[in-house]
Amino acid sequence: MTTLTISPNRLAQYWALTKPRVTQLAVFCAVIGMFLATPELPDWRLLVAGTVGIWLLAGAAFAVNCLVEREIDSRMARTARRPLARGEITVAQTLAFSGVIGGAGMWVLYTFVNPLTMWLTFATFVGYAVIYTMLLKPATPQNIVIGGLSGAMPPALGWAAVANDVPMQAWLLVLIIFIWTPPHFWALALYRRDDYAKSGLPMLPVTHGLEFTQFHVLLYTIALAATTLLPYAVGMSGLIYLVAALVLDAIFLWHAWQIYRHYSDRVARKTFAYSIIYLSLLFAALLLDHYLRF
Repeated sequence: MTTLTISPNRLAQYWALTKPRVTQLAVFCAVIGMFLATPELPDWRLLVAGTVGIWLLAGAAFAVNCLVEREIDSRMARTARRPLARGEITVAQTLAFSGVIGGAGMWVLYTFVNPLTMWLTFATFVGYAVIYTMLLKPATPQNIVIGGLSGAMPPALGWAAVANDVPMQAWLLVLIIFIWTPPHFWALALYRRDDYAKSGLPMLPVTHGLEFTQFHVLLYTIALAATTLLPYAVGMSGLIYLVAALVLDAIFLWHAWQIYRHYSDRVARKTFAYSIIYLSLLFAALLLDHYLRF
């Protein structure tokens, strides 16, 4: 009698398909949305089920992304070690894995959270895995702008999980991530421009050059700074968030100005790294302000 076993190395390969670092940031934003949806602490059962369901569907979407872009990934130094790019996992295995964890995520959200959250999360899956990855990304240098909505949805998903509704406040959080995505991603694309040139994808630094992209990083960062003030302007947050946002925005604007006027790959790397810290701290400030105000 044979025993079916899965090696730790194989588990690590499937884990890598879910792009865990990106998934963690998305789920973190969803969890913030859950806490902001109620003046009290959210029901722990909704919190756990919503987190698990959103995590599973996000992982499924990223697995499909890895599948579609496996040949592109193999040509880029940054992604060449991904399991599909190296041929360590097959197309059929990836489809089965994505289907299983995606289906499990939908079941968890429908059964233990609410149908609204399930359908919104499924729509986000389609938006990222199909509309962005398959249609927009290879077609236009504005791919990250147009397709950014799917990546910006986690706060709305978390809010829906707790409130069974997506009010204006939740969409403000979505708008912040939507505007944040271009300067965040273009900072990466700037210092990885040779990689993207090899990939064949029409990324902005490849199609329009460095100076054009540098200027747009600055423009979007200015727009982002203005957008992050909206939660305070509409009474959603108080002074704690406002002060944090102003400080974080000032640092981001300084990075964007450095990219625009004093560009180097080192500056772009620092800007990309800061953009991740920026979003995490901005949403953490929202959470802190939310509970200290109440």
